[in-house]
Amino acid sequence: MIRTPLRPLARVLKARAKGENPDAIEAENRARRHEAMADKHRQRAEGRLLVLGLAFFCAFGVIGMRMGTLAGSVPEEPRASAVGNPIIGQRSDIVDRNGRILATNLQTHSLYAHPRDMIDPAYTAKGLAQIFPELDEAELLANFTSDRRFLWIRRQISPEQMQAVHDIGSPGLLFGPREMRLYPNGSIAAHILGGASYGREGVASAEVIGVAGVESKFDGFLRDPANEGAPLELSLDLTVQAAAERVLAGGMSIMNAKGAASVLMDIHTGEIISMVSLPDFDPNNRPRVLTTGDQSDSPLFNRAVQGVYELGSVFKIFTTAQAMELGLVNANTMIDTQGPLTWGRFRIRDFHDYGPELSTTDVIVESSNIGTARIAMQIGAERQRDFLGALGFLEPTPLEMVEAPTGRPLLPPNWSEISTMTISYGHGLSSSPVHLAAGYAAIANGGTRVEPTLLRRTNVEVGPRVISEAVSARSVDMLRQVVQRGTASFGEVRGYEVGGKTGTADKPRAAGGGYYDDKVISTFASVFPASDPKYVLIVTLDEPSENSGAEPRRTAGWTAVPVAAEMIRRIAPLLGLRPQVDTPQQVGVTLTSN
Repeated sequence: MIRTPLRPLARVLKARAKGENPDAIEAENRARRHEAMADKHRQRAEGRLLVLGLAFFCAFGVIGMRMGTLAGSVPEEPRASAVGNPIIGQRSDIVDRNGRILATNLQTHSLYAHPRDMIDPAYTAKGLAQIFPELDEAELLANFTSDRRFLWIRRQISPEQMQAVHDIGSPGLLFGPREMRLYPNGSIAAHILGGASYGREGVASAEVIGVAGVESKFDGFLRDPANEGAPLELSLDLTVQAAAERVLAGGMSIMNAKGAASVLMDIHTGEIISMVSLPDFDPNNRPRVLTTGDQSDSPLFNRAVQGVYELGSVFKIFTTAQAMELGLVNANTMIDTQGPLTWGRFRIRDFHDYGPELSTTDVIVESSNIGTARIAMQIGAERQRDFLGALGFLEPTPLEMVEAPTGRPLLPPNWSEISTMTISYGHGLSSSPVHLAAGYAAIANGGTRVEPTLLRRTNVEVGPRVISEAVSARSVDMLRQVVQRGTASFGEVRGYEVGGKTGTADKPRAAGGGYYDDKVISTFASVFPASDPKYVLIVTLDEPSENSGAEPRRTAGWTAVPVAAEMIRRIAPLLGLRPQVDTPQQVGVTLTSN
């Protein structure tokens, strides 16, 4: 930029020649320069004001348009939107086959203390002891007056307890948010659900983890955010489970048993509709594990899964079914039952003298140990072992529970000929009620193996064939005759055609070997309805004794059978089974007049 000089030399010389003042030239040029600068700044300011005015105009225009749009729209609450799947932080629910809640979550609070912030530790300790009777006031005061900076009081408290603690007014008592596992049905299905507890925890949150049952088995699934809170669907029916528990508890009390178990299974899918073990517990307040004594006496012990027992004569149907499948006998083959049957120093006897021989069917109906043992001798040890293995009796309980692997059958160390004979009528091999349910399901469903499950199934997976359909039908007919005219006559339930087999096994001594004379495991394994089998029900009583007569009666026909019959009477309608009531024959009537 070339600037014009204020005192141009040509003009100054000309002005001096004329006698004019050169300073006037400088003043004139300075004035022109200032006017030019002022014009330039004015133009710049005007441009900025124009741009600013346009910006305000646009802004007010947009605001006005938005206000007009909102005024003309329907009012609604704003909703947050997120890209992708939401992250579910809480533990998923557990539901039964009909979607009813078995386990869920509840928002609550924990209670902890900062002893150094307490103004009156003695008053605080007294107030807490009144709200929580299980807390010791003296111990609380000792902790509050020590050098401790932090102290857990309760991991979870109810809203009422929280308000009561708040009313104490101590600044040293603080609350933290918590999510607790809640079992709204109390002790119903307690052994199946197991329970949950806290893992890693802090004052602001805690990790809920499964400690037993399906809570522990499916802990990863229940805590996986990728499932988006989808519940774990079990095969149980809550209504049937509650009814079964009520009947079994009553039967256990009436029969003076120390424990009891029952398993209800769909014979085609293997779904367990109900599984009960007594005594039980409330998973909301899970008891501690026994540290002394017999663990089977603990309410935590699942007799249906972990309890392995010699189940007695309920095994006889497996022997006759295998023999018929092998073509060794048929339903009418006469079997030598002359006793006692001697093998070395062992003698096998029957409960009654059934005469010199019985048909294969009557061996089951009358429950002859000698007849079953003679049939087993024809089968042989190796074939018997293979058949029981095909039914699942040589493997741990195949259920979706962390306790299931402990239900391992107890097998003879040497599967000898005498073992073959005793196992044929349920002694010498110990198994769980779930094993027995799966075995009877295979016998009753047409002859295919069934894998028991606690998960709801929509498709029926046909297992490997164990026996033919014809043998299965004959076996079910034998079981039906046991109820109609045999040892399980108390098992008849009008309209539901119950078939089954009783089993009474002496309990082995815990130490010293041998068996108790007055302690038994009584079992009734049943299928219903016999004309079209759908369900298997196993009822087992530990050390029952029916004392209404002159002498105690401990056999399954007097103890387990009546309990199972009452259970079927209660649960069959809940399962949707309509009773088949025999209608009287029509009487011919001749119309003579109207």
